[in-house]
Amino acid sequence: MLDRIRASLPSLAPAEQRVARLVMSDPRTFASLPVSQLAERAHVSKPTVVRFCRSMGYDGLSDFKLKLAGTVSEGVPFIHRSVDVDDKTSDVVVKVIDNTVAAFLKYRNDASTAAIDRAAMAMAATFQTGKRIEFIGAGNSGIVAQDAQHKFFRLGVNTVSYSDGHMMVMSASIMGPGDCLVIISNSGRTRDLMDACDIARKNGATTITITASGSPLATAGHIHLAADHPEGYDRYSPMVSRLLHLMVVDILATCVALRIGGGKLQPMLKEMKNNLKNKRYA
Repeated sequence: MLDRIRASLPSLAPAEQRVARLVMSDPRTFASLPVSQLAERAHVSKPTVVRFCRSMGYDGLSDFKLKLAGTVSEGVPFIHRSVDVDDKTSDVVVKVIDNTVAAFLKYRNDASTAAIDRAAMAMAATFQTGKRIEFIGAGNSGIVAQDAQHKFFRLGVNTVSYSDGHMMVMSASIMGPGDCLVIISNSGRTRDLMDACDIARKNGATTITITASGSPLATAGHIHLAADHPEGYDRYSPMVSRLLHLMVVDILATCVALRIGGGKLQPMLKEMKNNLKNKRYA
């Protein structure tokens, strides 16, 4: 609901925009206040508050507040709460965790299980034929690619990860039918990743993109796994995006493991665990 309000903000009249910003700044309080106080806080007339609710597709203020209360009743703010310079440590803890949980819940509600299923089937088929599954990402997404390589390596998959632009292009150049390239990107606009995706696809490899909807990379591959969140892709130190990508990788790894089957994986993972025992203090 708050995402829709944010997206509609530019098309609203200036007075209705003030009401919209009041909603997004504190949805819980908005849902609890009478129209007179809402109008006073937004510096608009009472009819403007009602008109805003109708502009958003609701019957009136009562209907809008009822739906808004349902949105925030889970105790998670479905808006991006930026950390301010004067925030206390307790504020930072709450905001960072709330941002992450909100992004996860939004992904749970919006994720295309059909796309995830297609990606998992393609990766499982690559495993069955002994072909390669490669993960690539630049910058922060390169760390996620390494994590993905580690997870799939443990499943016995022939896999590597690259974050260097030259290595991405070189590796994509020797991929072919049956191979699978997974491209991870926050912005979906990194030239090296786009180039590698195009090369691998032309060579017949299956390309899977984990990136934002509407980005060039989202339409460049065979299968797109949307990873949408309120954090701007130009942020210097991305947090929510990294955790969201890691979660998508976890979902993929679990789905692929189920398709490989426990009969093959369980003995191998058990032996791996036994062999690692002497690496730890008792």
